[in-house]
Amino acid sequence: MNILKKVEDFSKSISGKIFANYSLKKSSWFGLGGSADIFFKPNTLNELVLFLKQFGHILPFKVIGAGSNILIRDGGFKGTIIKLGKNFSHISKLNDTTIVSGSIVVDKKLSEFAMNNSISGFEFLSCIPGTIGGAIRMNSGCYGYDISKSLVSIQAIDMKGVVKLINADQINYKYRGSDLPKDLIFLSATLKGKKVETKIIKKKIDNFVLKKKQSQPSQIKTCGSTFRNPINKTKKKSWQLIKEAGCEKMIVGGAYISEKHANFFVNDGSATSNDVEDLINIVKEKVLAATGIKLDLELEVIGNQI
Repeated sequence: MNILKKVEDFSKSISGKIFANYSLKKSSWFGLGGSADIFFKPNTLNELVLFLKQFGHILPFKVIGAGSNILIRDGGFKGTIIKLGKNFSHISKLNDTTIVSGSIVVDKKLSEFAMNNSISGFEFLSCIPGTIGGAIRMNSGCYGYDISKSLVSIQAIDMKGVVKLINADQINYKYRGSDLPKDLIFLSATLKGKKVETKIIKKKIDNFVLKKKQSQPSQIKTCGSTFRNPINKTKKKSWQLIKEAGCEKMIVGGAYISEKHANFFVNDGSATSNDVEDLINIVKEKVLAATGIKLDLELEVIGNQI
């Protein structure tokens, strides 16, 4: 029995959705990408466990959340894309300063929930497009804050279908990354803030949101910051290095660099993933030649080129 037939048979026993040859264009904020061999959206933890136990050792996997930080190549993904269903979007208070959040809760929603419950420490999430699972994976942050500062523990599952509890003190976080295994799927997180008046939290959120609107483009096909800011190499940000290298008005096919923020690469509606990736590579080369600094990607490129 071939793998697609096995997956089809498995799909008949669950309430979640499984698709073959599934277009991924709507799964990324760039609106780009080919198809996944298999696209799986489990409704429950039990469905995810069963699927991983049966197929986790056979198929390559990739988990996606909001799709706000990935470029999916035109050749698609040869394996299974997993996108967790609505039962992983729960959010609740454990006590006056602690929140338990499902991994697909949108960052902004958690920030609002914390504000409405007078819990501070999550204001920065109002400016980050993505989910809590993605924030944990890449240690998302801005304006001097990041998710590692509030993390207590995470619940995750490995490719064998084994659920694990990982305490924050077991994780070595760094700027936009950690040593968490790549094959873990995050299920939920426990996060701790501090008790502060709602009006003070709201004012802080409003200031962050205004700052973001003034400096970053919106309502366009982009995946946010393309490159990480260099650490211990220069005091300059990536956008400054891109401008210094003379790349700020560069265009490749339907991909271009935002005039408002040089570290935001944009699909004008006609771009291919290859256009965006070519633009990324050209900018990396020019910045290295002009400044001697090698830029590292903040967004993730997945899949196969055509």
